[in-house]
Amino acid sequence: MKATQRDFANQARRAAQQCSVFYFCGPDEAGASAAAQSIVSLLPDAGERVEIPGAELRRDPVLLGDEAHSTSLFGEKRHILVRTAGDEALDAVGNLLLGSGEACPVLIVATGATDKSRIAKLLATRDDALVAMFYPPDIRDITSTVRNLADASGLRMNDGIAERIARASGLDIRLATSEVEKLALYLDGSPSSPVDVSADDLDAIGAKTDDDGFMPVVNAVLSGEVNKLGGELQRMRELSLNPVGLLLAFERRAAQLAQISARMGPRADIGQTIQAEKRARRIFWKDERDIANQLRRWRGKKLDRLVSRLAEMHQQLLANSQSADLLLSQGLAEIARAAAPRR
Repeated sequence: MKATQRDFANQARRAAQQCSVFYFCGPDEAGASAAAQSIVSLLPDAGERVEIPGAELRRDPVLLGDEAHSTSLFGEKRHILVRTAGDEALDAVGNLLLGSGEACPVLIVATGATDKSRIAKLLATRDDALVAMFYPPDIRDITSTVRNLADASGLRMNDGIAERIARASGLDIRLATSEVEKLALYLDGSPSSPVDVSADDLDAIGAKTDDDGFMPVVNAVLSGEVNKLGGELQRMRELSLNPVGLLLAFERRAAQLAQISARMGPRADIGQTIQAEKRARRIFWKDERDIANQLRRWRGKKLDRLVSRLAEMHQQLLANSQSADLLLSQGLAEIARAAAPRR
């Protein structure tokens, strides 16, 4: 079966009871990961989690089927989470489907893939599988979601504070959810006894905003400002910015560039396109200069290579957490050089 971004929430509970393989794809990796976690929470008995990188399944296509049909050491329930790029797990998924007997739930988060990928086509027509594709949300979507999360957590929050959380999280629903959870804990809010949230409360627990954290690094790298890179990497270490969180900010911006590029076509005027995007409230006015600059550097196949490279870096960081800072710095330097104007 297939689910769109809009109807996933309505289908999730039925899918968790009916399906054994879940495939989450699209340019919004944060949304896909949040959807996978939502399915896990709805499983009758999720048990322990087994994580397998897509690169490992590409080397050993039999591994996924073996793990899904095996039991844990003490016979307890389990589920498998696969993070992969593109179709590198295609053979592994094919082998899984050919297996006999009961298999544990398998959830696949596919960076850089769409519902037109070969894995998606393999699963979409099956009653025991779910394929869902996620696009980057706009500020209104995340603000509304933050309000809903706050209501469920016993927090009375106005639109201004909800939008501030949405922007500070870089439109990443996982970070926004974490901020709401921290607020509820800090204010001792509950659905039975809701409390008001003030700007001072958010200042007390809030994460650094994009301007203070991720976005200066993102803009320097994707704009090819090599002369700023050293200072930004040093600031990254001084502020102890989370490497995976920072890379997610790069992935969101690359997905945004890809969407704008697809809408404008090969010959459209970048300036006019940016103004149209701003009127449609798909970009914030503070970002228009940086996005316009980056659209001039990342188009067509070069933009495709950027998306693939970011997905590859994501896999490397998850597999080598102890060396994440070094791997990220090396990868960002490579991308900044590719974006730098040719002399």
